[in-house]
Amino acid sequence: MQAQATALRWARLLLLWVAVLALGGCSTLIPQTVALRTDWPAGVPQQVELAQVPFFPQEEYQCGPAALGMAMKFAGAPVTPEALVDEVWLPSRKGSLQLEMLAAPRRHGFVSYRLAPAYADLLREVAAGHPVVVLQDVGMLLPQWHYAVVNGFDYGTGTLYLRSGLQMRQEMPFSYFERTWLPGSYWAMVVTAPDDIPVTATESRWLEALIGLARGGDREATVRAYRAALVRWPESLPAAVGLANHLHASGSLQEAAAVLRTALQKFPSSVVLLNNLAQTLSDDGRNSEALAVIRRADDPQSPFAGEVRATRELIEARMR
Repeated sequence: MQAQATALRWARLLLLWVAVLALGGCSTLIPQTVALRTDWPAGVPQQVELAQVPFFPQEEYQCGPAALGMAMKFAGAPVTPEALVDEVWLPSRKGSLQLEMLAAPRRHGFVSYRLAPAYADLLREVAAGHPVVVLQDVGMLLPQWHYAVVNGFDYGTGTLYLRSGLQMRQEMPFSYFERTWLPGSYWAMVVTAPDDIPVTATESRWLEALIGLARGGDREATVRAYRAALVRWPESLPAAVGLANHLHASGSLQEAAAVLRTALQKFPSSVVLLNNLAQTLSDDGRNSEALAVIRRADDPQSPFAGEVRATRELIEARMR
């Protein structure tokens, strides 16, 4: 009897602790939910649901392949969760790590973009038609990590809609979702086609994602993604250099040279552009033009002076 009384007392204390946290510490436990009450993201409708997002029920411990499969299938990838198990599921951990989740779409020619840790960005992406893969801690007392897909929300009722586990349409309050999302540092990602840039993407974060896409080995998808980057950020020097490099690697030398010449109109003193254009022209057999270009890059103080010298020596050797 004494043991039962002690257990009951501890249970009551636990419930009291939970109640105190829920009522008294709301603003500290769910700061982003509280902020949404007075700072709803501009231009985002208050009700969205992407009903076309496919649903794959989660097999035991395999929420990662299921969630990723839903996002990739919606983006246009012909995949199934079963096919993704070997790519992202780690039997020793009975789960999937974020690195594997980000890497898998890139191997299929799609871009995996990690969102900034912001509720507003999640809502913007869903409103733009991009379901968001999220990492949650759904354990009651001990951590229990879980991947799900946010595919809608209703601000009026304070509800998020998720494809999660065995539930095709899980409804979850904004506040409770944030409590489960926060322990993973608000980790979230979207999967898009190479020329479909997320609405919340920044230039630097998108180009970082394209480095991962290039490592996946799909050269055509990488070129498409860099083209899209130049449309979105036409003044981007790194995007121009990246596009030209991948066109060069695919054998499209004249197109690569055209991209570099266009960029040089905006950045006429860029040593990187001059060096790469000279290299491209020389590789295309136009060594006289290449020599004239590389001479414009002659700057002993440049951090790329060594590369410029090597390119010039290569051109002169070819001319001899």
